[in-house]
Amino acid sequence: MNTEFMKEALKLAQISYNEGEVPVGAVIVKENEIIATGRNRREQSKNALSHAEIEAINNACNKLGGWRLWECDIYVTLEPCPMCSGDIVNARIPNVYFGAYDKNFGCCGSTLNILELQNSFRPHFEGGILEDECSNLITDFFKKLRQKK
Repeated sequence: MNTEFMKEALKLAQISYNEGEVPVGAVIVKENEIIATGRNRREQSKNALSHAEIEAINNACNKLGGWRLWECDIYVTLEPCPMCSGDIVNARIPNVYFGAYDKNFGCCGSTLNILELQNSFRPHFEGGILEDECSNLITDFFKKLRQKK
């Protein structure tokens, strides 16, 4: 685990924040080098699939020329949701590092744990990395969104 990679994911989350998107960023690392990135773009793309993790996994698969990312790690600023957790399992990413816990939709232990389902690939996961920075960005985003309404 390397906090510098989470800092890079936070930079991507800040870009999404500035664009009015829920601020989530993700980076995929192979051999201690960032090979792919992603950030939340659901509003911009008008697509429910445009999550940071999905974008990063897609970019990594394209770069590496295959769907198995078994030599990669993913760093994401928010605990992955059901869709993203499933994609992480399907891509065979062995290590998942996330910042803020998501008590509503998080699927690395907060609401359920897709990463520990029996009879499937089971990644190692660790949450709470730069948790305050990740959590504060999301909290501030939703606070400002509520003030606009």
